[in-house]
Amino acid sequence: MNRQEELDPNHQPSETVFEQSLRPKRLAEFIGQDSLKGNLHVFLQATLERKEPLDHLLLYGPPGLGKTTLAHIIANELDVAIHVTSGPAIERPGDLVGILTNLEPGAVLFIDEIHRLGRLVEEILYPAMEDWKVDVLIGKGPAARSIRLDLQRFTVIGATTRQGLLTGPLRDRFGIISHFDYYDKEALAQIICRSASILGYAISEDGANVLSSRSRGTPRIANRLLKRVRDFAQYDGKSTIDEVAVERACSQLGVDGNGLDRLDHSVLRALIEKYNGGPVGLETIAATIGEDAGTIEDVVEPFLMQLGCLIRTNRGRMASAAAYLALGKTPPAKVLASDENDLFSKG
Repeated sequence: MNRQEELDPNHQPSETVFEQSLRPKRLAEFIGQDSLKGNLHVFLQATLERKEPLDHLLLYGPPGLGKTTLAHIIANELDVAIHVTSGPAIERPGDLVGILTNLEPGAVLFIDEIHRLGRLVEEILYPAMEDWKVDVLIGKGPAARSIRLDLQRFTVIGATTRQGLLTGPLRDRFGIISHFDYYDKEALAQIICRSASILGYAISEDGANVLSSRSRGTPRIANRLLKRVRDFAQYDGKSTIDEVAVERACSQLGVDGNGLDRLDHSVLRALIEKYNGGPVGLETIAATIGEDAGTIEDVVEPFLMQLGCLIRTNRGRMASAAAYLALGKTPPAKVLASDENDLFSKG
């Protein structure tokens, strides 16, 4: 890396650039999230006709579903610059002031993990989002004074996996709030076929369908698995990724037919084999398997709950009958009875 690249804040390593090549550049290329995409198309067209910046937009949902990709697409559709940062990266109010005062007219400021902004930083962001002004403190002590600077009109796009952790005042300043759902298998298969084409490797329809069923409803995981499956197919001398190639690669990678990986299995085994199906606390599970509690809560649990393998109660986590079946075990009678009672009460 040369000196100019080190100083360039927009410079990214070659691997990251390659990863981004799989990202769609336009809204028409974005697959899935049809309701969100349809609404956004209307907002963008109206904004372009009025020749105004897009209203501030909050994107929330599980990781890997395309929030960052959509932020870049919005900037492309509006033909404006995008500046990317994250909540943890903005440690001091002065850091945010520096970013805001350097924004171009109509620019997009994308803040990933926006729920992790500090309270003092948030206070700077409020007038910037509402009035396009920022207060700067000059001097120290009795001689200190505050001046208000005018900013260019811009759009904040915030992304978060935990909307509930946003403070009310910050959440209320977003005019558009959009939720990302997990992708269905058909949409994931389309994404996989598109990515395989970009990677220059053929994939059969059956191969794409099997791979989509193991991708946890998440494009990021689908693309990651696709690259590893391609490696196995290439190693085996196959010019096309078929169902057999996907099955072999996923077996080697420890990903089962439901998309559960070794970490998922570790959580379920801890619940079932060590704590008799629960209930047990999150911290206890994390300590048992030697994993971070935040990772389990943010990455593992949402998908296990979507599959119906995990039940959250006020006493702790519990394994359902589906969890036993996912591990190839026979559910105990008490678990089957509990699941039936749950269904009855919901009905």
